[in-house]
Amino acid sequence: MTEAEIDDLAARVAAGERRALARAITIVESTRDDHRAAARALLAKAGAGTAKAIRIGLSGTPGVGKSTFIERFGLMLIEMGLKVAVLAVDPSSARSGGSILGDKTRMERLAREANAFIRPSPSQTELGGVARRTREAIRLAEAAGYDVIMVETVGVGQSEVMVAQMTDIFVLLLAPAGGDELQGVKRGIMEIADLVVVNKADGALKPVAEGTRTDYAAALRLMRKRKRDPEGYPMALTASALEGIGVEEIWQKIAHLDAWRRESGWFARHRAEQAVDWMRRAVEQGVLARFHADPTVTAGMRALEAQVADGRLSPEEAAEQALALGREDG
Repeated sequence: MTEAEIDDLAARVAAGERRALARAITIVESTRDDHRAAARALLAKAGAGTAKAIRIGLSGTPGVGKSTFIERFGLMLIEMGLKVAVLAVDPSSARSGGSILGDKTRMERLAREANAFIRPSPSQTELGGVARRTREAIRLAEAAGYDVIMVETVGVGQSEVMVAQMTDIFVLLLAPAGGDELQGVKRGIMEIADLVVVNKADGALKPVAEGTRTDYAAALRLMRKRKRDPEGYPMALTASALEGIGVEEIWQKIAHLDAWRRESGWFARHRAEQAVDWMRRAVEQGVLARFHADPTVTAGMRALEAQVADGRLSPEEAAEQALALGREDG
């Protein structure tokens, strides 16, 4: 892309054009060398991001109704006059690397709203249920003027602490179940959740959902209390995304926690830590990419892999020799 084209695209993103934002995210997700240069220029023009926007990480067990919840939640926020961006990270096809589920098809009403932007991206080989360029997509959505940016992740796993590192509030969605489900949710996720929401609290499941909420509230009290947060946080709530019950209360709790953290100075410190973490991960990815792009390293790796496969070399010894290849080349 030429400098003039980058300037034009950045200006259209800043003006809130959804097509321009989609194009900009496509560029930052690309691995082409010319697109990587254009992505860096676009992000530089996007600035340091806006402190006005709230970044919400959202995860949950399969079948919990994440998309239904996000659609109901997003529609409510739009009615309140806010602009909502949803970065929905789908599982990747092992064959094509593409997104399998396609969240736009699961949030049709929200997708039709002028003040909503939904972007499904494949998780590919990234850990943590996030796409490799989720941070860049968040930054661009902020530059486009979106007030609330939700990052929907691929299921629940301990590595999803990455989501908390790039968002301001982390919400864990769960389905009504017996106490045994406490054993099925990773402790690491519980330790970073700001809100635990038991969804599908309607009909015959309503009393079950309330019982589940009580179990999680007790678990949260035993697990930790963070001095940086107001009384009562982290907390467990119930909701029915299908009927819209409890969704407004969830937003009120999120807004209250966000305001508290901004006033206490935690928000600014966290955003600074996010920026440093982004830089470190970019360095790691860059070093790894250069390592694998070197033809000497590639040839050496193939030889080492063959020796590991037939038992002539241990994986640890092979790894040390592989790293030596990179050092010798450098």
